Amino acid sequence: MKNTSLGSKDSTLISVLQSHFKGEISLPRVKLICLFITALCKIKTINYDRLASGFDTKAAKSSSYRRIQRFMKEFEFSMKLVSTLIFNLLPLQSGLVLVLDRTNWKFGSQNINILMLGISYKNVAFPLMFKMLDKRGNSDTQERIELINKYIEWFGSETIDCLLADREFIGNEWLGFLNQNNIRYYIRIRNNFKIYSYQKQKEIKAFWLFNHLKVGEFYHYPKIVELHGQRCYLSGSKTIDREGKMEFLILVSFNKPEQAMEYYRQRWQIETLFRGLKSSGFNIEDTHVTDLQRLERLFLLTMIAFVWCYKIGDYIDQNSKPIKIKTHGRKAISVFKYGLDFLSKFLLTGFNNLNYSLFSFLSCT
Repeated sequence: MKNTSLGSKDSTLISVLQSHFKGEISLPRVKLICLFITALCKIKTINYDRLASGFDTKAAKSSSYRRIQRFMKEFEFSMKLVSTLIFNLLPLQSGLVLVLDRTNWKFGSQNINILMLGISYKNVAFPLMFKMLDKRGNSDTQERIELINKYIEWFGSETIDCLLADREFIGNEWLGFLNQNNIRYYIRIRNNFKIYSYQKQKEIKAFWLFNHLKVGEFYHYPKIVELHGQRCYLSGSKTIDREGKMEFLILVSFNKPEQAMEYYRQRWQIETLFRGLKSSGFNIEDTHVTDLQRLERLFLLTMIAFVWCYKIGDYIDQNSKPIKIKTHGRKAISVFKYGLDFLSKFLLTGFNNLNYSLFSFLSCT
């Protein structure tokens, strides 16, 4: 496939997104989405003024700026359309590991707080769906349940292998919801959480079950315990934190506690996603947008760009020029950043030695 200029009326990227959106979005809107995400990958910031400068169009910068403003203000951009696009790009659509986490930043006095549900894919979590929180601090149980129910409605509970989450995602009603819906989970809990041990016939602190471990040793407690009124299993290990202090990593699970650590290691992948959306990629914290509806539209566009860059980086790493591995065993650059840098150079210069259309990485076919 030959490279296709975005300025062309039959641009591959426009055709690809039109096929995804299946007539739900008009052609002028699809073209604007294409202009936006390609400018985002060139400029690497969601600042409107700089994005308008990166639009591949003959229109004046001021005109492009107004188009962005109108889109963010007026267009009803469905999260389901974007979530379905990303879901359809997955090579497998069953046995999925979901990762739940929250990211936040502050613009002036305004708190920007986003509850994100991602899908573990290789070394990253693909952003799938989210909820804007109109407050600071943690999400509440109903907000989490609403997000998972929306996933189940759109993609089905049968596609889920398990759910991973960190220490702030805990509670009686929340665990009860996951148990009732047979959603397997591995969630970290705080060391001093009190659990009821049926074996000991008393309430104890969770870390007491793992106090006998050596540093680095993993143990799954074989007996069912009760946490926040819910029956569950506990697994854990003793570790050393960055400050050299001893701590415990304790996981609560629905079943299969022996697999807890293996699965939970994938949770960090959502941190890689957040870094890509922020300082290591698109600098979404640069936005001056505080209206939640407009911010949601901006975030949806950024999600498409993120997945596009990751798929390109993964292809180059696997098939063309592998990323260098440093002496500590980690990649010299993230797969996402590898793809972003390659795509940015192509969009700015036209250079592409892949002999493959970069626009087609967003295609399911």
